[in-house]
Amino acid sequence: MIERLKKETNSVSDIIYKDIVIQQQTIYLIYSEVLANGEDISRVILKEISFIVEENLSMGKDLYSYLYNNIPGHSRVKIENFQQLLLKLWNGYTIIYINDNQIFALETRAQLDRGINTVDSELSIRGPKDSFTENFNKNFGLIRRRIKSEHLWLQDFTIGKETKTKVGVCYLNNIAEDELVTQITEKLQKIDIDGILDSGYLKKYLVEKNSVFPTIITTERPDLVSMALLEGKCCIIVDNSPYVLICPCFFVDLLHTPDDYYQKAISISFIRIVRLLAFFISIFIPAYYIAITTHNHDSITTDLLLDFLAQRQNVPFPALVEALIMTISFEILRESDMRMASTMGTAVSILGGLVLGDAAVQAGIISPIMIIVVAISAISGLAFTSIELTSAIRFWRIFFMILAASLGIYGIFLGFLLLMTKLASITSFEKPYLAPFSPFIFSEQKDAILKINEGNKIKKRNPLLTKKNRIRGR
Repeated sequence: MIERLKKETNSVSDIIYKDIVIQQQTIYLIYSEVLANGEDISRVILKEISFIVEENLSMGKDLYSYLYNNIPGHSRVKIENFQQLLLKLWNGYTIIYINDNQIFALETRAQLDRGINTVDSELSIRGPKDSFTENFNKNFGLIRRRIKSEHLWLQDFTIGKETKTKVGVCYLNNIAEDELVTQITEKLQKIDIDGILDSGYLKKYLVEKNSVFPTIITTERPDLVSMALLEGKCCIIVDNSPYVLICPCFFVDLLHTPDDYYQKAISISFIRIVRLLAFFISIFIPAYYIAITTHNHDSITTDLLLDFLAQRQNVPFPALVEALIMTISFEILRESDMRMASTMGTAVSILGGLVLGDAAVQAGIISPIMIIVVAISAISGLAFTSIELTSAIRFWRIFFMILAASLGIYGIFLGFLLLMTKLASITSFEKPYLAPFSPFIFSEQKDAILKINEGNKIKKRNPLLTKKNRIRGR
């Protein structure tokens, strides 16, 4: 089996083979020096074997049984076939091999993750600061730390022919519907791919149909995942990924943050209204400006219209081209700011936003009002942390700009009907995306846009998510 291992791995240099001879029996220690903790191997395993040599050599004990039962401090697994040996080897285990029928593995994983850090992409104002990391067990531990219940269940899968990535479906068995869990697990079992390097790889296999709007929430906040589990949702943990997937996702969830439940209800209601307005402002403002300056001149006062036309007098481009130039320029600037180092990114933002914008106005290429309109639209889009939602806003913003340039305000109205129809047609794991507005669920209106402060009054969970245990306490 050792010769087969060397042949299968092309005698790769990171796999270390050590041999120790005891009473004409050879013990082989096999491990990957980049995945295993060499200190544990030297101080514990080799020390225990040395103790056997010194104290138990003449006692006639079975070598395999003694080693398996007496090496302290490590979880051990009996190896029954070559594939299991490879799997444990690539997971940081040390293989102790006596002969082809006497093999077991000891867990000696090295700490290769970055540890538990603060949240980066979803800043926490008043809530917990810890975030998920690339370690599967730590991620599940952060959830278990919050939900100390025997009903918190986890189903494990191994996905990826080459990467053999560990994927887990986590849910509360007494709340989550069995149909939802079955639907998720069946989709995961059907995935046939070479490798899973991040949780984002799974999204295209889990959604019902392609949509620019997110139907699965991606988060690195354990408190958000714990809240979702208590509502009857499921989460998917992927090894080597600091982002956990939450299924299903409703549109109203994108307007919520975990911090909403750590502050007063009246403040949260105002903030949610602002987020909803930001969503519509980001999509509609450029289109409305294009419509009133190209087709619907009578929809604003004459003085304001003359002011707009005076600013655009020396601009050589139509309003649509002008808006597209500014929108694309902002997206390029934002992308470069995200990809560059923080200090350089700030410098690029200042250079692009101030110097180039002012120079474009002075040169007569862009009108000042267009810079204001595009800036308001872009800033409104930054109110959301979801990258998928930001991309959807970007797509629909340009779509509405083209409709406004073609048909004016009538085009905006038709586009709004199309947007609402599209949102109403989306489902997330067979749940309507616009719930609790369509279908209308009265009990859920207390925590949809407006948050009603009811003290300790018992509420019910969303009937679309669970029918097992609907009573909850806030």
